[in-house]
Amino acid sequence: MERIERKVIQTSQAPPAIGPYSQAVRVHRLVFASGNLGMDPQTGELVSGGVGPQTRQALTNLSHILEAAGASLETVVKTTVFLADMGEFGTMNAVYAEFFPQNPPARSTVEVAALPKGAAVEIEAIAVLKEEGA
Repeated sequence: MERIERKVIQTSQAPPAIGPYSQAVRVHRLVFASGNLGMDPQTGELVSGGVGPQTRQALTNLSHILEAAGASLETVVKTTVFLADMGEFGTMNAVYAEFFPQNPPARSTVEVAALPKGAAVEIEAIAVLKEEGA
């Protein structure tokens, strides 16, 4: 049986995990990024302005984590978006489209009862490494 090697990904360019989990884990050529809130990495606080700015910050944080792993937003194959209010879908979707303008990844979007820190949105992703052996 093949041994699965897991590499934990950490970067200071995104907020640290707020629980017992990693920002991301790389296995073979896949990167599994944990859910990202719209938190400012310097202050550890949610950005103000609601779901739009929080979506932008969450995707920026996600981008930094993926880059640290050897992937990028362009290599994302699947995202899951968690919204505190599905009524904010249009706002989230407009910002999301800025980050994935062409050939967007598969996506699921679900409304949840609550998110950590009272966030409006949380986004997780699965990506493929940019290059073999990266």
